[in-house]
Amino acid sequence: MTFADKVTRFIKGLHYTGEPLPPGIRVMNPYREFEGAMNIADTFYHKYYNDHEQRSLILGINPGRFGAGVTGVPFTDSKRLVSECHIPYNGKPTHEPSSVFVYEMIHAYGGVEEFYKKIYINSVCPLGFTIRDKDGKEKNYNYYDSKELMSSVKDYIIDNIRKQITLGVRTDVCFCFGTGKNENYLRKLNEEFHFFGKIIALEHPRFIMQYKAMSKHLYIDKYITSFRSVDLSPDGKRHFK
Repeated sequence: MTFADKVTRFIKGLHYTGEPLPPGIRVMNPYREFEGAMNIADTFYHKYYNDHEQRSLILGINPGRFGAGVTGVPFTDSKRLVSECHIPYNGKPTHEPSSVFVYEMIHAYGGVEEFYKKIYINSVCPLGFTIRDKDGKEKNYNYYDSKELMSSVKDYIIDNIRKQITLGVRTDVCFCFGTGKNENYLRKLNEEFHFFGKIIALEHPRFIMQYKAMSKHLYIDKYITSFRSVDLSPDGKRHFK
């Protein structure tokens, strides 16, 4: 099986199997809720991952409603799906600030083919969560936004990190999107289960776009420097500069 085959098999099998969620929080599974998401993801992975190469892993938080929650592709909203990946999308256009940053960074890295040839992106929790505000409007909810939810999803997260490792990612290093709660949680899990040899945390794209947009070029440089600090040596192992 190619890397693409393994990823599509993984996401087709995604369903929440953890402990019951706290009241008012629901699971968001784009591959079962949104028409076309599975087909889009299948097209995307077989376009960029249809080989047997190992990749470095990036773990974000969990899917958002306007990015992977619609397209099934992490950090890829429908606008970037069409304009950058050239994959058709027939639904209502969606815009996610995180996706804007990620694809600007990918351009600077060398383009989508070069980036996805070396890097695979998913999340600590591969399914998303939502909650309704006082006006009844649904909004994103992160797995760490309440202690109760973190407790409910812990076993599910552990199981799915293990499954993602079996896709063919490297385990000597893992990149983490988020230098706060996501990093802290992933480091604690890693200390307990020893998934990865090293975790490199980078500021989350949403944080950058919301609070540091004027200096986003500095963060793009930081991202690329971090990704390129991991070189493949003749012995087939990753080494850090």
